[in-house]
Amino acid sequence: MFMFRISAIFFLCLILFACSSETKVARELETKIQDGDIIFQSTQSRQCEAVKLATHSEYSHVGIIFKDKNEWMVYEAVQPVKKTPLRDWITHGENNHYALKRLKNAERVLTSSIVDEMQEIGEENLGKNYDIYFSWTDNEIYCSELVWKIYDDAAGIHIGELRQLRDFDLMSESVQTIMAERYGSNIPFDEEVIAPSDLFESDKLILIDQH
Repeated sequence: MFMFRISAIFFLCLILFACSSETKVARELETKIQDGDIIFQSTQSRQCEAVKLATHSEYSHVGIIFKDKNEWMVYEAVQPVKKTPLRDWITHGENNHYALKRLKNAERVLTSSIVDEMQEIGEENLGKNYDIYFSWTDNEIYCSELVWKIYDDAAGIHIGELRQLRDFDLMSESVQTIMAERYGSNIPFDEEVIAPSDLFESDKLILIDQH
């Protein structure tokens, strides 16, 4: 019984330490953020693993940050499109890892009116279904498409260049399995696509923070 209590106390201390560390990381990050910053992470799912294989990148998910009622929120295309408190969003990533990037000369380019329009576009997309087919329509939307279109529609800025589905590495078994499940034999190889990695590698962005 005594050893059980010691073990319980030990594990409780570990949990409290982990929570404290996560809170500290988020608090430090919040001091560096600006409206319109783009944040990347990797999450665990079959699709995310396939995205990483197809793009040769460690990042499979991306969102865009705006302050909403004095709280930093990540606007993200999941199911459905929603805004998630930054601190919660970080914990959804593998090992709480993230990378924060910002538009070059953001202070000059992203005026308050443009930022307001960007956030308004984000709000207009809330509740939309996640697009599992990665089509370029506006009816449904996926994560990197949401971020790309917010910048394009509000500021006329292309964060990364659009590619066709055929341009990605589609040879791995897991990628081909998911494509067969989604498309059957009618794979839209010519569909325009933007991946999280395309945003991450854009020369229009600079790295602000990484954990």
